[in-house]
Amino acid sequence: MLKRLLLLLSLLAIATGVGWKYRPQLIQWWRTASVSLEPGKKPVPDPKAYAVMVSELERWRSDLATRHRAARTNAERQSIERETRSLLETALPAMMRCWLGTPWDFHGTAKGPGQGKIACGYFVATVLQDAGFKVDRYKLAQQPSGNILRSFLPKKACTLTVGQEYNTFATGVEKLDPGIYVVGLDTHVAFIVVRDDSTFRFIHSSGSRPWCVVDESRAEAAVLQRSNWRMLGNLTASPAVLRRWLNAEKIPVHGT
Repeated sequence: MLKRLLLLLSLLAIATGVGWKYRPQLIQWWRTASVSLEPGKKPVPDPKAYAVMVSELERWRSDLATRHRAARTNAERQSIERETRSLLETALPAMMRCWLGTPWDFHGTAKGPGQGKIACGYFVATVLQDAGFKVDRYKLAQQPSGNILRSFLPKKACTLTVGQEYNTFATGVEKLDPGIYVVGLDTHVAFIVVRDDSTFRFIHSSGSRPWCVVDESRAEAAVLQRSNWRMLGNLTASPAVLRRWLNAEKIPVHGT
């Protein structure tokens, strides 16, 4: 995580001259994304921090998009896309964690952290929409998890395992490239954040105990462990996804 933060800071500072201007915000986001809760302490949703992140991320998206459009070479565009990936891989986990403790409900459609109850699909769809992806959160949330993934990624960019023993699956995930993954399960959808230290976090609105948005380690991820069907795709590793975010392109919902 620290390696990713330092890379993000250096890329923004060198390429745009604004990285150090936003340095305090980046450090705060990194801390939000990486801090561990004290054992037994119940998480509390943080709508104020979330609102700031949503606003700042849109400002950064606009800045990066302007530079991306002005780039004269493929190398320049690819450099900006690498910056974009680092930014999203820092900001998205921090945004997810602002929801921790928000109650789950099968029909929950909360618009923000702590503003009601939230279903698993609505949690994924709302975080992505608020992060700047131009997608209809209602249509996206109501789709099967496979269609949620396919709204962002082609079939060849998604991996599907059926009946695989959990430790084998989890070890495979730890060997994947770092990034923000969406994972579809038997009757569930969630985020998996694969980190630079070859660990991952399973962040989701859980319909099992404790029935709220949680951030779980490999060992704690009981819902992930129980699932027989697992479909996985790395959003932030896809240049096409990054460009759609940069350009604020409307994302059609697969299956509608």
